Amino acid sequence: MDLVLLCVFLPLATVAWGQYSDYHYGPYNYGDNDEWANVYRQGFNFQCPHGQVIVAVRSVFDKKEGSDRLWNYACMPAAQSLGQPTECWWEEINRAGTEWYQTCSNNGLVAGFQSQYFPAVLDREWQFYCCRYSRRCPYSCW
Repeated sequence: MDLVLLCVFLPLATVAWGQYSDYHYGPYNYGDNDEWANVYRQGFNFQCPHGQVIVAVRSVFDKKEGSDRLWNYACMPAAQSLGQPTECWWEEINRAGTEWYQTCSNNGLVAGFQSQYFPAVLDREWQFYCCRYSRRCPYSCW
């Protein structure tokens, strides 16, 4: 009976594992744990290599360091179906100490960040680096 079950479930497990590996991208490559885009209370500029976009963000908060964060980003090549980047630009700056919500204008994809720390408000200002791709819809579409 055990041999029969093994013969039935082993092929199913093999197929399931094969399908899983088709969609599994693994952990993002942030580099070494000590490779941060910034040091506490300092400004920084991070841009993905040309043709790549931000796919993950990691940060560590430290109240002793001025209530600031270390930041790290992972980039991956944009899907080939999007074509090539046609233009890239910096969005407007979000001022430190204010609430904000940011998206790239013109259906751009985020390819970088720029930030400056302000100790008077224990906060950062941010600017997104966005890129538009040749085959991306010019307006919000599915």
